[in-house]
Amino acid sequence: MRDVALAPTAAPPLTGGLADALFEAAERTPALPMLARRPDAFAGVWEEVTAVELRDEVVDVAKGLIASGVSPGHRVALMARTRYEWTVLSHALWTVGAEVVPIHPTSSREQVEWILRDAGCVAVAVEDEQGVMTVGTACAGLPRLRHVWQLDAGALDQLVERGLPVPLTTVESLRRIVLPDSTAVIAYTSGTSGHPLGCALSHRGLAYPCDTLLAGWRHTTALPGEQPSVLAFLPFSHVYGIMIQQICVRGGVLMAHEPELTEAALASALRTFRPTYLYGVPSVFEKLYKNFLRTAQQAGHGALFERAARTARDFAGAEERRRLGSGPGPGLELRLQHALYERTVYRKLRGALGGRVLRGTSGGSSLSRELSLFYEGIGLYVHDGYGLTETSGGITMQPLGREKSGTVGRPLPGTDVQVADDGEILVRGPSVFQGYIREEARTRAALRGGWLGTGDIGRLDSEGYLTITGRKKDVIVTSGGKSVAPAPLEQRLRLHPLVHQAVVVGDDRPCVGALITLDPDFLAHWRAALALPGDSAGRETREENALREEIARAVASANSAVSRAESIRVYRVLQEPFAPGNGLLTPSLKLRREAIARHYAAEIEAMYEARSRAARRPGPEEQADWDEPDSVFR
Repeated sequence: MRDVALAPTAAPPLTGGLADALFEAAERTPALPMLARRPDAFAGVWEEVTAVELRDEVVDVAKGLIASGVSPGHRVALMARTRYEWTVLSHALWTVGAEVVPIHPTSSREQVEWILRDAGCVAVAVEDEQGVMTVGTACAGLPRLRHVWQLDAGALDQLVERGLPVPLTTVESLRRIVLPDSTAVIAYTSGTSGHPLGCALSHRGLAYPCDTLLAGWRHTTALPGEQPSVLAFLPFSHVYGIMIQQICVRGGVLMAHEPELTEAALASALRTFRPTYLYGVPSVFEKLYKNFLRTAQQAGHGALFERAARTARDFAGAEERRRLGSGPGPGLELRLQHALYERTVYRKLRGALGGRVLRGTSGGSSLSRELSLFYEGIGLYVHDGYGLTETSGGITMQPLGREKSGTVGRPLPGTDVQVADDGEILVRGPSVFQGYIREEARTRAALRGGWLGTGDIGRLDSEGYLTITGRKKDVIVTSGGKSVAPAPLEQRLRLHPLVHQAVVVGDDRPCVGALITLDPDFLAHWRAALALPGDSAGRETREENALREEIARAVASANSAVSRAESIRVYRVLQEPFAPGNGLLTPSLKLRREAIARHYAAEIEAMYEARSRAARRPGPEEQADWDEPDSVFR
């Protein structure tokens, strides 16, 4: 082992369950706004729900659960998007000591049946009739399932009605026997290969990173005197979403729910709700950047935006060197340029996000250093977080005043991190999961002497900052024996505005290759801006050639950051994006690499075969050595 980073415990000890924070807030600050919701999904007006109103609704639903036979230790699945009812129902379940089993609403029938049977769920709450039909087709194999509640059909009102005879004292007695080490959530892994595994997460494990972050960083999430606010839109079916929910409820952060993940819905919610803190996955922040660029180009200000973006990155980089003690900070000329763009560009960009956002967090996979510096430079510091399902969410954070872009920060207080000799990141601490349900052998394999093997690879620098370089199982080994981590190359490819997604391949191949999908919105804008003259047939040919050149530039830019042996030599642009709906992305928007490799096996084979034929032709030595990238558009 090497590079051990330890930190003292800082979070207050938990004495009960997750629901207690809501009850305590209702007693302490009953009028504090806790949640915001829209009576009309298309309206721009948000109604606030106070702590006491939320507590009372949770109690009424909890009574209905008791009347329905839900008891401590029972498992109930929530199969819905990120919506108000999810938060109410989950806290009602925790109040009576039940365990929440999140399921993404777009999951297939086979996935739903597997999770409900594996977890032994006694009930499931679905969103709509489609959810009822999905569960209904699997019911024959689910003897323990007693209830299917449909949220859109008034399930919460029905539970409240059913629970009217149940006394409040029954609810209180059940809540008070929930212990910190009781299981709160059975969170299923993304299942990038094989069946997903159910991770048992305790109340203590889920609360610990949230309480630690609130204790040390809550004051940075809003201006002094303002209540922090967050727009929740990522799935609560993923531990990242649950962590955000708990930070809000436990920390008195006003939380709004946005179930629609469309660009228009998110843009509208950001403008009208106006959060003070923004969180997302890298694709969200990449998309925001591309939208900024596209909007500027459409207005004829593309060159201005690019200069402003470059200044933002330069300014943030100089500020970073200053705070880390390796430089004097931005010079006079850079400060003047930055001040000019603050008045003309940066303020407008923040306005598109509601105008109040101060900071943000990106999680799920690595955010590029370039994007992190850009956002910091425009006045919205976005740090890259790190955590996984088995750690109940985040395990690192950027130390205040010592933030370092391109890393995920340092381990949270009370959490220990090691990097093993093979580069695998090992973690131990209060947030580590209780184990995989029904999988003792896999639990023992994951927990090695008290340390959780994360499966991620990375490094710790001399100051304890952790950098993630990829997944251990994703490392590609070419036929020449070169090991290549695909994530950095994919990340750099996605920096090009036209590139939407990228998957690097090359196991047992003579070189590294890539499958690329294009951003449809930016592609349409790019085609319109190209405006090539001439007849239709000739114009299409020139347009395709221009597109080839743009993607070639994206590949060359990605290759500039790695050695020749690690660089992309063949690639193919695909017509269909990777998505949860076609089984090529997980619900948390991670690549299903094995599924992608199977789905595009013929294209991958053809990509290498086309290059192999070219290499066999008489020509320069470089060609035979696979020296120049070769593109194939399909």
